[in-house]
Amino acid sequence: MAEVVQQRIEDRIPELEQLERVGLFTKKEVKSIIKRATALEYKLHRLMINKEDFIAYIQYEIYVLELIKKRRAHIQYQFKREEIEYPIIHRINSVFRRATNKWKDDVQLWLSHVAFCKKWATKQQLNKVFSAMLAIHPDKPALWIMAAKSELEDRNSSESARHLFLRALRFHPNNKKVYQEYFRMELLHAEKLRKQREELEKAEMDLGEYEFAPEILSGKLAEVVYRDATGKIKEAEFVVSLLNIAAIFDFTKDLQDFILQDLQTQYTEDSMTWDFMAKRELEAPGAGEELHSAKGRASDINRREERCCQVYEEGLKSLSSSEPMWTCYTAFCLERLKRKTNVQELKEKRQERLLGVFQRAHDCSLLKEEYYKNWLQILLSSGDAEGAATVVIAATQRYSQSVAVWSLSLQTLMQLGSGDTGRLFQEALTHVNPKESLPLWQLQVQWSVASQSPDKTEAVFQRGLLSAVPAVAMEIKESYLNWSYNTGGYKKARKTFTSLQEIRPFSKAFFTRMIEIEKEQEKPKINNLRDYYERALQEFGSSDDELWLQYIQEELGTHGQLENCSKIHWRAMKFLEGESVERFTSKYTLLQTGHT
Repeated sequence: MAEVVQQRIEDRIPELEQLERVGLFTKKEVKSIIKRATALEYKLHRLMINKEDFIAYIQYEIYVLELIKKRRAHIQYQFKREEIEYPIIHRINSVFRRATNKWKDDVQLWLSHVAFCKKWATKQQLNKVFSAMLAIHPDKPALWIMAAKSELEDRNSSESARHLFLRALRFHPNNKKVYQEYFRMELLHAEKLRKQREELEKAEMDLGEYEFAPEILSGKLAEVVYRDATGKIKEAEFVVSLLNIAAIFDFTKDLQDFILQDLQTQYTEDSMTWDFMAKRELEAPGAGEELHSAKGRASDINRREERCCQVYEEGLKSLSSSEPMWTCYTAFCLERLKRKTNVQELKEKRQERLLGVFQRAHDCSLLKEEYYKNWLQILLSSGDAEGAATVVIAATQRYSQSVAVWSLSLQTLMQLGSGDTGRLFQEALTHVNPKESLPLWQLQVQWSVASQSPDKTEAVFQRGLLSAVPAVAMEIKESYLNWSYNTGGYKKARKTFTSLQEIRPFSKAFFTRMIEIEKEQEKPKINNLRDYYERALQEFGSSDDELWLQYIQEELGTHGQLENCSKIHWRAMKFLEGESVERFTSKYTLLQTGHT
């Protein structure tokens, strides 16, 4: 190994001598480079090599390249690149090849080599890297797209880019992204040829030796790609994405019309088609004279939105039972309402339109869950309490198993002061999955504390304690203790704690809250605190090192007994398990030295 490393270091000597001779590096710096390079070379030639060593080697060599570049600019010396930079670049490429051969599955390593080649190496080297990478990773469409773009942008070869896209489609015949980028590439190629022709015409040069086929210039190759793509992927959303790409280019009117016609004839059963066609109406030209005043502009916008709604209504004639169709219509109306306007008439018209769509979609049982919240917000903001109450009941019937819908509905009824709230809480808990019911229990406790008598609130707590879901029972237990303290003071809190301290499940917060309550008293009793800590440690003493430390700190306080600390420490070391022992030991040491 030493001989190989020595040979590789000797191979560097000519470039290092040149660096010193031309004044880019000092003799001391050259020695430092040799020392660092030797260490890196040894790591690369060990029996057990690892990826990090290769990366460190490459990063150091790139750092040297960057430093050379900066110093060249500083002293304005631009000669002998073949003798200085080229050997370093060749060496980095060689190390990259070794690394990618060893760790073929590491895509990031391949991409790092690509990035290096784009910045420092030749285009020919970049082509070789892409070829090797695609041979190993033909299953990744993004890499094919990257390679094709590189051919088009870096090597200015549309033919090679096209060839790569066609190869990609052999591996991924139904990949939307590959087709989209292939379609875009053909349009970019056509645009580039059109610009070349325009420049030649401006220069009044003879176009005879140049080939500018009208079919290519008009985007016919892109149309071929479109036909092939839509023959395999029959989705309106995909067709719309290709149409949007075509719309970027100003010479594709015929192609856009062809795609639009295809969309309107072949995909009328897809809500995306109607959504796209409806939104196109917003782009229609308006009446020029009206646009000079705010009211005139609002009137023009309203007419466009009405035309959009007419398209949606036309779509609903054939897709009236389609939830995606109603969702598109609702989303459009909601988005228009959220747009700011100073014309109150336009705002009211948008709100009226949206409320009508909400109601009709709900009547068809096709309004999505999240839109009920928007519906309620609009009704409440406009002061329609009766309408909001009606929507609340309708939402819970439509999505009777949804915790989010019940929470929203019950919060609304609490806000309105409805007399049915208590009954609906019980109904909600019978419909939703008990494992997901915690938010409803929390809401019910909040409502009961604020609106009901203490006896009824206590009954709510008692029902919650009987829950078979541990999370619910623990939360209710903590809330019950807090409520007892807030309403009946220390005595009631202690009575509640005593009645619940043997009922599982337990949470640490339940015990620590009782400890806090005791310490909030004018004269806290240390014996009570010890009882609470001991009870908590019975449940959590094997894993909670913080609880032991808090117990020790309590005994170190004014009411505690110092001699108990060593006993608690001995018990902690005996009961704690795993990593908690180490944590406890280090924290206890800090506590002893006064670093609390």
